[in-house]
Amino acid sequence: MKYYLVAGEASGDLHGANLMKALKLEDAQADFRYFGGDKMQAEGGELVKHYADMAFMGFTEVLLNLRTILKNMKSCKADLLAYQPDVLILIDFPGFNLKIAEFAKAQGIKVCYYISPKVWAWNQKRVLKIKKVVDQLFCILPFEVDFYKEWGMDVHYVGNPLLDEIAQFSPDAAFREKHDLSEQKIIALLPGSRKQEIERLLPDMLSITAQFPAYQFVIAAAPTFTAAYYQQYIGDKNVKLVFAQTYNLLHQAHAALVASGTATLETALFKVPQVVLYRGGAISVGIARMVIKIKFISLVNLIMNKKVVTELIQEDCNSKEIARVLSTILDGKERQTMLDDYNELGTKMGTAGASERTAKLVVNFLTLANT
Repeated sequence: MKYYLVAGEASGDLHGANLMKALKLEDAQADFRYFGGDKMQAEGGELVKHYADMAFMGFTEVLLNLRTILKNMKSCKADLLAYQPDVLILIDFPGFNLKIAEFAKAQGIKVCYYISPKVWAWNQKRVLKIKKVVDQLFCILPFEVDFYKEWGMDVHYVGNPLLDEIAQFSPDAAFREKHDLSEQKIIALLPGSRKQEIERLLPDMLSITAQFPAYQFVIAAAPTFTAAYYQQYIGDKNVKLVFAQTYNLLHQAHAALVASGTATLETALFKVPQVVLYRGGAISVGIARMVIKIKFISLVNLIMNKKVVTELIQEDCNSKEIARVLSTILDGKERQTMLDDYNELGTKMGTAGASERTAKLVVNFLTLANT
């Protein structure tokens, strides 16, 4: 069968690649065409557009790049019609993908959505649109099933694909030696993969290093940037860089400073106490505060429905607060409480196998639809 996938950012590329791998096991004749990235391309098929040309963060950034977004959307629709897939599989990235879903549905193309849109965060009435334009919805967060049920929509909880990645991870015993890391305990810095995130968060992350001389600070660097790019922020500080080695870094880390996003959940699943940071553009954050309906921004707190990790947002995301909160989780009672909560989180998340479960559900859906 022919599968058209759309992933618009790095995490979607990762999950898309794993899903493609699982689909090939279910369907030996699987043919792929997609918007995605390097990881999806490594699984075969045809890469139409790279996510690096698609990922824009925040309300302001989206408005400033609206022409590019609309051009990408037009290109995707035309390519979808030309390819005529058996199914369109959309991966997260709702601002773009829900419009593509609406178009595909109108053209009679079956639509599956993997990693459901976070409509529970704001404008919850979008569920009504999802019911109209999506045939099968696959959720990766436990609480989403009950949320959609309240809106009269049956969905599938397939587990979280991060569990698949972590289950496949094999630690590098020579990691410290390869990266010239000291024997000091490591504080990992995960400032995100987007330029806006890095520019807004990394300077404050680095500003506190002198206050913790007993620790080795290490940045999880995004492979889309160079060492020279990060060095402009590091200066003469004793801070190391590792590229594309986030899991090895988390495996070794004693604590972490993490940009809000998927990485907060990864950090928790690696049982690393963390401080969650977020700073956006003033206009974007102002709008978000008016429309967002949730108590927390980190996936860890949302899944647990309580404060497990401290979130330092906007004006609270400053050197003084970062240092203060970090110091509370390096040892002692607060650290242990967080680790205990992480154990409960792991139980809630379930087991690995999200990609395989989703692939089976997609192929079964298509088989039934075609009989």
